[in-house]
Amino acid sequence: MKTSKQKISLKGRLIIVFLILVIFVGGGTVAYHVHDFTENNPKFCVSCHLMQSAYDAWEKSAHSNVTCHECHYATPSEQNRMLLMTILKKPTAVEERHGKVIVPWKFCFKCHWETEKGFEAAPNIAKSAGHAKHVFIEQIECSKCHGYIKENKTGLHEFLPSDRFCLKCHEGKEVHGLGMEGLACLACHTDKTTDIRPNREKCLTCHGDAETRSKIALAPKTVDTRHFIPDPAMVQKASTNGIKFPEGAPMSFECYTCHKPHAEVKPAQSECFKCHREIQKVGKHDLHINMVGMECIACHKPHEWKVSKAAAKTACKACHEYRDPESFLR
Repeated sequence: MKTSKQKISLKGRLIIVFLILVIFVGGGTVAYHVHDFTENNPKFCVSCHLMQSAYDAWEKSAHSNVTCHECHYATPSEQNRMLLMTILKKPTAVEERHGKVIVPWKFCFKCHWETEKGFEAAPNIAKSAGHAKHVFIEQIECSKCHGYIKENKTGLHEFLPSDRFCLKCHEGKEVHGLGMEGLACLACHTDKTTDIRPNREKCLTCHGDAETRSKIALAPKTVDTRHFIPDPAMVQKASTNGIKFPEGAPMSFECYTCHKPHAEVKPAQSECFKCHREIQKVGKHDLHINMVGMECIACHKPHEWKVSKAAAKTACKACHEYRDPESFLR
């Protein structure tokens, strides 16, 4: 007995091919969008309720144009492990992770060194003295400082350490005395100055007289005011005895040569003798310093130092009649 095979019509074959194409194209499209959403879209990260605060901070941050995945890269095995741990442990808070390398330096360098991603606006650390010391010499991971979460849990995605964060490594460098105790480290130490120590212009931004501070304000390249701007009341107090260096003042070095904010802000008289080693043998210095016990600043007004005839008429007459300053050296 013969069996006849029923042939599928051309129309039927076209429908089958079409359905197969729909399945492949549709499935591929869905798979692509799912992969793109999970691997590139920051909104996928917020699908876990633990990430809401991190997402909110990221939206307001300087990195809001950079997706989470650009920095927080995880391999498929790591992703599966995190998913499994989330399902099994059901955590209610993100674990403490500071001190661990959350974002390796190589991801930071893609924008802040190589700019291969096209983020030309990202600050390039190539000419940064601070990064030269901490990244290239000490080889400290970027996230050690820039991924710091403060004790009150703030600071996430702000990319700046707390105002006193530097003290975690630089022990004993707390600021002492005269109202500067609350200053942030970066208020004085920035890339705008040589070897990140504050130059004279930086100090005079707060301590200078009105005229000096006005001139400095017109030269923004000398002072970095991007981070941790001092309290205006503190600046006002610091400028009460406005300092001005007159032209021709003999002391042309930086303020920190005499003033040691991390040890003793006001220099002791012994600091003067470190440079002026033989001054006590010159003229009547021995009489005034060793026999009378006078301080250098009794005659030498700080930051001006030269004793002019006009100044001598006030300084000398505090103890005796006026004497010509030139006769003092004989």
